[in-house]
Amino acid sequence: MNILGIDLGSTQTCAILAQKDEEGLKIIGFGKAKTQGVKKGAITNIELSSKSIEQAVRNAQMMSGVHYDKVVVSISGSYAKSVDSIGVANIPDHEISIKEIHRAVSTAKLTANIPSGYEIIHVLPYNFKVDDLEHVDDPLGMSGNRLEVATHIIISQEAHIKNLKKAVELADLRVDNFVLSGYASAISCLDESEKELGAVLVDMGGAICDIVVHMGNSVRANECLPIGSNNITQDLSIALHTPLKEAEKIKLNYANLSKQPNTLIQVPSMGDEKRVNEYKLEVISNVIYARAEETLMILAKMLSENPYANSSGAGIVLTGGMTKLASIDELTSAMFDNKSVRVASARKDLISGFAEIFSDPENTCAIGLCLYGAGYFTPYELDSNQKLRYKGELELYNAPIKQELVLVEEDDERKSEFVDENLQENDTIAIKDHLDLRTTKGKKTDGLLSRLWDKLTNQF
Repeated sequence: MNILGIDLGSTQTCAILAQKDEEGLKIIGFGKAKTQGVKKGAITNIELSSKSIEQAVRNAQMMSGVHYDKVVVSISGSYAKSVDSIGVANIPDHEISIKEIHRAVSTAKLTANIPSGYEIIHVLPYNFKVDDLEHVDDPLGMSGNRLEVATHIIISQEAHIKNLKKAVELADLRVDNFVLSGYASAISCLDESEKELGAVLVDMGGAICDIVVHMGNSVRANECLPIGSNNITQDLSIALHTPLKEAEKIKLNYANLSKQPNTLIQVPSMGDEKRVNEYKLEVISNVIYARAEETLMILAKMLSENPYANSSGAGIVLTGGMTKLASIDELTSAMFDNKSVRVASARKDLISGFAEIFSDPENTCAIGLCLYGAGYFTPYELDSNQKLRYKGELELYNAPIKQELVLVEEDDERKSEFVDENLQENDTIAIKDHLDLRTTKGKKTDGLLSRLWDKLTNQF
């Protein structure tokens, strides 16, 4: 199975094709394109953003030489909020199965206070309770009479989701799943110890910083700061009186420039690029780190008000393009009262392929999208299609579904189902209609069933 992860960022669009087989997940294609029609994580021009997606995907396919089977798209944290909710389910057979877990999580979704105009992206359980036993990691197979689940529900504006879906479909793609960008980044770069102790992940992008707090086996909080590395570019452009494209080059080359502190930097002048001005590296450093310090200061204030962030034992994990700034981890540690800070890229034990791709923190989110499509997610969750996802679920990607026809005579509650919806994958053929065939006196039931069966077998 080939999974296509598309991260539509404010600065650039990243598309990664990953192949899943018995050996694991491997990157086989990679493409980038300059993003147009997106500001601060929101689509402002559907046609332009669609062209950015199309170009990035075309580059990834050209590199891999294969087609995709599943498409997973990131959704920006700038238009995402969250609510917490609790769901309860009775256990009639006194043994917890997938159905009871599904009912409990679905109840939490139904009882949640979702604001008008918002749509659910993820329902993430973070704590199960069986009868009086609390903090159950996995209730499957346990005995009890009552199952309770506490969930963190991530929601996004309905209009934003529709615009994003239109942009992807205009690029001739079909979305299988939307995933919060910060959640995808957490999947790809947090290790098991960090998840267990609790970690604050900050994905520092071009226009926004996505923040998620991951504790135990799930996301507990998600926030967004509408400041990113583009603000550094703008500050450099103003301070050095140079075009934005030249300021961007200086910012990207700063890591190399910082190794030669006494060198004078020649910068083309705005309005007349033939005229060159000279600046000391100290001036550039002051501009860059003044903005970086301000960004981290705001982040520190935001997180100081979050109870989950304060109790995270593994510290701060930074990823994203802005983390390429020299000594950003040291500056972050100083701003966060000397908490443990590390700059992370995608985990090498989860994915293989081109080392230069998964070792680049810019690609963390796109790789996380591929991992999500391959089954690396919270042990139980309702995805963007409100389907239950769980470890060990049947993988029926692009495979024909075995269909069983059940004859129901009098019991209205028993209906024949082609696919158990708990096991139904997002990109398999969904049979939504149920057949309820009843035998009636004076009618030729055998002829009706045989004709229906022939029709079904010919169709599938």
